[in-house]
Amino acid sequence: MISIYLQGDSWAHRLPAGVKLLTVAIASIVLFQMVSVWVYLACLAAVVLCYASLGREGLAQLKLLRGLGFVLVILLALHWISGTLYDGFVIVLRLVVMILAANFVSITTRLDDMLEAVQPLFRPLAVFGMSSRKPALGVALVLRFAPHMLLVYGLLREAWQARTGSRNSWRLLAPFAIQSLRMSDNVAEALKARGGSEGLSR
Repeated sequence: MISIYLQGDSWAHRLPAGVKLLTVAIASIVLFQMVSVWVYLACLAAVVLCYASLGREGLAQLKLLRGLGFVLVILLALHWISGTLYDGFVIVLRLVVMILAANFVSITTRLDDMLEAVQPLFRPLAVFGMSSRKPALGVALVLRFAPHMLLVYGLLREAWQARTGSRNSWRLLAPFAIQSLRMSDNVAEALKARGGSEGLSR
């Protein structure tokens, strides 16, 4: 199965998955209340330090932002046109911090550990005779592969730029959709080979 998990024994790897997910969730809620650019710059520095603590491989993960560049520029331009450039900086920094924080959890947490951490949230579904493991797997897969899809888009954009000189185009949507469907098939086949959601275990 495609994985962005970085093998290692750092402090982040040893931290329980539930603690990491809860920290990111609470931080996201708090950050939505903040409107100071300086707060976000401080948070960005803290997140980058977390990546740096993983060494060279950790810092290499920051290339995830290349796939986001176009979207962030569009957001900033729209706020500039509407006369709210400062708000644009706040929104862009908020997105960058939250995405990098979520990706940090993904690269330092095994899928099985993430699944076990998310599953208790869905245990009330057992009252209705539904499995809590399947929706937990869905959430874990979204958390795991959203950063990976940004990387895929970034690679497609670089290939497009090398061929045409243009940085972005709507024509990237088709190959991106194909890559997404292909990855979905690969993940589905890997899950099927492991016995589905019930087959994922330690």
